[in-house]
Amino acid sequence: MSLLKEALERGEFAVTAEMAPPKGIDLSHLIECAKMIKGRAHGINVTDFQSATLKATSLATCKVLKDAGFEPILQITGRDRNRIAIQGELLSAGVFGIENVLGLTGDYTMVGDHPGAKPVYDLDSVGILKVASTIASGKDMSGNDLSSTPNFYLGACVTPKYDPLELQIMKMEKKIKAGARYFQTQAVYDMDTLRIFREKTKHLDAKLLVGIIPLKSAGMAKYMNKNVPGIFVPDELIERMKNAEDKVKEGIQIAGEFIKQAKEEGLCDGAHIMAIGAEENVPLVLDAAGL
Repeated sequence: MSLLKEALERGEFAVTAEMAPPKGIDLSHLIECAKMIKGRAHGINVTDFQSATLKATSLATCKVLKDAGFEPILQITGRDRNRIAIQGELLSAGVFGIENVLGLTGDYTMVGDHPGAKPVYDLDSVGILKVASTIASGKDMSGNDLSSTPNFYLGACVTPKYDPLELQIMKMEKKIKAGARYFQTQAVYDMDTLRIFREKTKHLDAKLLVGIIPLKSAGMAKYMNKNVPGIFVPDELIERMKNAEDKVKEGIQIAGEFIKQAKEEGLCDGAHIMAIGAEENVPLVLDAAGL
């Protein structure tokens, strides 16, 4: 059984961490970062051409992590593959014994380093979850029988700071119907946002891992407020970062405090840490959170 699934189903506070493959073939730094949280995290998300930028594939990186004794979470976007390729990717994950899958629609290619690439979007995140559930039941999308089937623990993403929030909740309901059993959120910095979101989604049968991006500077916070949809960093945190002598350390402390409070208030079932290029700081966030 998936380690992440086991932890969430027995009510343990789960921890996942996001790691991006390199732009090249040297995975040594990623493996070293994974070793630093072994026994402390229940899954390692491997991004799938994040921000439409060319990297090693999520599947290949997950296979390397799996072989090294870690619990990978395969991310699949609908941007770069048609339904045949997506199903092939899922079957390949099954061959490698990779159980955790996160279905994503994917950013537009124009934001990445190959803006001329043609997007596919044959399936969106809901469609990917549906086909993963279909494959796990022993059929492909055309109804053909599969000789053997993988076991998947399916997840999806959600943005708690969204207006109108009802649209996100409707999408969550569709994703759950398609097979999602857990959600990892966009980064949250405001506890009231999480409280409101948790209250409005308490009827949904799915686990929630709150997204955490440690701040590195006040400028980073201001940039995200202005340019990243669904992210809101309160003024008091921006001021705290501005006045901090060691800004990276302060950002880690803020992240740890948020996780600790969210856990104590029962506002989530776990935390999903996205260190974005500073994966070596994930254990420090866990230390600050008391995990």
